[in-house]
Amino acid sequence: MGMTINGRDWVLRSRAPGRVERIEAFFSGHGYDPHRHDSYAIGRTLSGVQSFRYRRAMRHSVPGGTLVLHPDELHDGMAGTEDGFRYRMLYIDPVLIQQVLGGKPLPFVVGGLSDDVRLQRAIGAFMQAVDHPLEALEEDDAIYDLAHALNAVAGTRRGRRAFDYPAAQRAREFIHSRNGASITLDELEHVSGRDRWSLSRDFRALFGTSPYRYVTMRRLDRCRELVLAGIGLADAALIAGFFDQSHMTRHFVSSFGLPPSRWLGMVKVQDRTR
Repeated sequence: MGMTINGRDWVLRSRAPGRVERIEAFFSGHGYDPHRHDSYAIGRTLSGVQSFRYRRAMRHSVPGGTLVLHPDELHDGMAGTEDGFRYRMLYIDPVLIQQVLGGKPLPFVVGGLSDDVRLQRAIGAFMQAVDHPLEALEEDDAIYDLAHALNAVAGTRRGRRAFDYPAAQRAREFIHSRNGASITLDELEHVSGRDRWSLSRDFRALFGTSPYRYVTMRRLDRCRELVLAGIGLADAALIAGFFDQSHMTRHFVSSFGLPPSRWLGMVKVQDRTR
């Protein structure tokens, strides 16, 4: 795996097949603008101080703890010292957590940082070097352990109410079937069998974001796949379902904290140093 060259920032993505996205990255200063995505971002600082604003407070992650950023929570990222910071992170779809927990509200770890040993152990398999492939069964076991660790560390929320998980799942499957095409709440209400506002509330509680944000993130996922395959940004935006490149770029920055051109350049620079 490549290292930093002349202090340049880089991102290394795992190319191994799997259901969980894994990265390792280095930033010498400013990392990400404020953004939010629809997956859990869970990881470990390997060196330096990883500072970020999260839920109206500045947080500082150092080696030894676990970062747990909840879906759809606004956050940024920057180096806390002049030495920069290096970290590994996994991005896990809340759907995979739901497949284990079976329709419970998504676990929320207060503050975005945890020293709980249960979480440290649960992410162990995912924190291996990103060029180390995980066997399918190994990954499934790790997902199971992580879901239960999150649930245990988060504890039980007060005021819980009943959720219609099957209806929300039907809506999610319909979104995937449309492959980036525009969708109305009327359509989701029809396919789910749930009234629109109850469905919207359940979708947020069970999958961590709104139906529209979920559609947008699937489009962005498709865009990233396309540009990494060599498709131009403008063409990738249209193929993925955006109006144009500027429309895609606005959503990309708000979801990943940096423009697609910078993200692509960082990934390619790191690939060339391997």
